[in-house]
Amino acid sequence: MDVPTTVSTALEDRPVNGAVCLEAGAGVGNTTAGLLAAGASRVYAITNDADHAATVEERVASDDPDRTAVVHADLRSLPLADDSVEIITAHGLFNVVSPESLDAIGHELTRVAAPGCHLVVDDYEPLPDGARMHDLFALENAVSELATGRPALTFYPSNVLRQFFVGSGWQFDRTRTLLDPVPWTANHVRAHANVVRSLASKLPAELGDSMVKQADSLVMAIGDESVGEMYSVAFQYVE
Repeated sequence: MDVPTTVSTALEDRPVNGAVCLEAGAGVGNTTAGLLAAGASRVYAITNDADHAATVEERVASDDPDRTAVVHADLRSLPLADDSVEIITAHGLFNVVSPESLDAIGHELTRVAAPGCHLVVDDYEPLPDGARMHDLFALENAVSELATGRPALTFYPSNVLRQFFVGSGWQFDRTRTLLDPVPWTANHVRAHANVVRSLASKLPAELGDSMVKQADSLVMAIGDESVGEMYSVAFQYVE
């Protein structure tokens, strides 16, 4: 499969060739594909989403089963040994990690990191208040808070994640911009509106219907929008 430019740019200055790697939060496997293309000796693609695990297995792992292990597991309790991984990636992971889970995931990523391990964290800066996508994300979070008690999205500024991992024993290496602005396509907009629709189905009918109408209105108003920044922050683990 093709490797997105954001992934290849984030990995190009890391010593991936021959390394044992972990893609934390595998999504659809874009970074697993990037790690394999860069010569990783082994990639553990770990996700707590069964559908994502099946997608990565079909799209990526089936083409290179000897070097790929797709694992359906919670990132707060990784099924990997201490000091066992040489490259860790978290591409678009932390925006779906609530603050209450941040410490547990950070602890596990640090636990499995071998001395000298490289960590690459790629995510999105918070959107400006005037952005229309900001309004859709705010609605998604409001519905999620009502339905589950947790936000659906948390956009951590790059300096916040930098300070968090430095505080966990990682040495900061570099920051770079992957996208500026970020192109939120009509497909992205519809996908987030569908999350609102799914969560709203768990609410009382009148409240849920009102929020779905707001989402549908935002979809029509937004169409697509290019706004915000995607960043990449890299670290190295030195005991």
